Amino acid sequence: MKAALLKSFGSPLAIETVPVPVLGTGEVIVDIVATRVLSYMNEVFDGTRNYALDLPIIPGPGGIGRVRAIGPDATRLAVGDWVFCDPTVRSRDDIVAPDIALQGLTAAGPGGMLLQKHFRHGSFAEQMMVPTENVKRIGAITPEDATRWCALGTLLVPYGGFLSANLRPGETVLVSGATGNFGSAAVSVALAMGAASVVTPGRNETILADLVRRFGSRVQPVKLTGNEDHDREAMKRAASGPIDCVLDIMPPSVSPTVVRAAIMTVRPNGRVVLMGGVGMAGGAGLELPYPWIMRNCISIHGVWMYPPDAASRLIALVRAGLLRLEEYQTTAFDLDHANDAVAHAAANAGPFKMTVIRPEE
Repeated sequence: MKAALLKSFGSPLAIETVPVPVLGTGEVIVDIVATRVLSYMNEVFDGTRNYALDLPIIPGPGGIGRVRAIGPDATRLAVGDWVFCDPTVRSRDDIVAPDIALQGLTAAGPGGMLLQKHFRHGSFAEQMMVPTENVKRIGAITPEDATRWCALGTLLVPYGGFLSANLRPGETVLVSGATGNFGSAAVSVALAMGAASVVTPGRNETILADLVRRFGSRVQPVKLTGNEDHDREAMKRAASGPIDCVLDIMPPSVSPTVVRAAIMTVRPNGRVVLMGGVGMAGGAGLELPYPWIMRNCISIHGVWMYPPDAASRLIALVRAGLLRLEEYQTTAFDLDHANDAVAHAAANAGPFKMTVIRPEE
């Protein structure tokens, strides 16, 4: 089959013919029809992000495709089913605290690297071997629809955060990082889950206005000034009532003071979800006052990715018409132009923009 390989950090992807994956027990082979290209894939490939990848490797986290072959432990999947390939691979021998690898992207710790040795290659290829439990049926779609269904990979990240915080219909949410790619996805997911109001702080007034245009009066934009105390009060005033849940999904480049201003808007007995990158680039970490957390009974949830059942639940929201994949503007490339796709994704990283590779074309 044809695939794009990352052979060394800092080198372009090599488009080559490689052996097709071989089916084993506990695995499914999927023909990849479309796969998204993360906006920061260029930083993964040049080594800037220092992701744990044992090279050479076929990159690409997740994708949309059709089942080609199933193992003996699959009882519901059938050859030809349209599926989402969930890249969050978990070890099967410790259900309480499994090791995790993101197939085709990175791994967490020594155990994750062991997983990566087997569930190694990602979706920048014509076929992909996926753990059986990571293959999620999406129902009948057309091959053209596969491109927009790639948005599941983006939407699932904030969805996992809100599931962790047990977001309830009618609650007020604040999304710290709402003008970014994952943050704007968080706004749409919170509304789909029934949030009464979503406060969206940010500096880019054009993007803030676009969120209101897309989703209406339930979105409450706040123009940030950089003054921590002033911004905190402005966010509180914008809310329709007490803020029940704050989700932070800011990138590593953001100052911790911006993140803290948003977090400390949450009401007593409220929940905070940390999914961003503060401190990951070597800068200052996040400091929160112990007395404020304790006396106000604040629950803080650190969340990486999402639980195993999240993809199927999110697919149900899409099928119900509560979550619109049509919000995404997509640009597609064939596999021969994978390097162009990576460059395009980096240059077009805004909200509701998505770059996709379609290996079959």
